[in-house]
Amino acid sequence: MAQTEDSLLARVDELLADAKTGILATIDEQGRPVMRWMTPGTMKGRRGCLFAITSEKSAKVRQLRNNPQVQWMIQSRNLDRVVVLRGKVNIVESASLKMEVFEQMGRRLRMAWRVNVNPEECVVLETVLEDGVWYEPMKDVRETVRFGEGERSGHE
Repeated sequence: MAQTEDSLLARVDELLADAKTGILATIDEQGRPVMRWMTPGTMKGRRGCLFAITSEKSAKVRQLRNNPQVQWMIQSRNLDRVVVLRGKVNIVESASLKMEVFEQMGRRLRMAWRVNVNPEECVVLETVLEDGVWYEPMKDVRETVRFGEGERSGHE
C-alpha cells in the first residue's frame, strides 16, 4: 500500500508515542549541520505540520531565522521503523498557538517546562513539511511521500 500524507503522519504519531523524541537538524551560521534531541508532535486540525517548543533565546532559533530549512529524524526505540521529514520552520510567537501546542502535547513537553521556566519566553517551531521518507531497515522498506503545495498554516 502506497504511503499518503495522512498515513505517514499517522505513523509519525505512532513513533512519537513509542519514542517520545526526535532529532532536529538545522544549519548553523558557518553552514554546518547541527542536531539535537527535541520533543515534536503533530496537532489535530493542523495537517502537514510538525510542532515543537523551545526557548526564543536558543541557538536553534537564531539558526532558523537565518535558514529555516530543517530535517527531522524520528525512530522507534528498537530502530525497526524510522521516518525522516524535511520542511521549512516558521517561528511562531503567538500566545494562542503556544497554549494550543501545550494543551495537545502537554505530557510530553515536561522537559520544555523544566528547561524554559518562563513559558512566555518560548516560541513554537512549526515545521511545514515538504517530504518524508519512511524506512523499515530490517524489511528493506523505503517509501517517500511528497506533501502538497500551498498553505497549511496561518502562521507565516
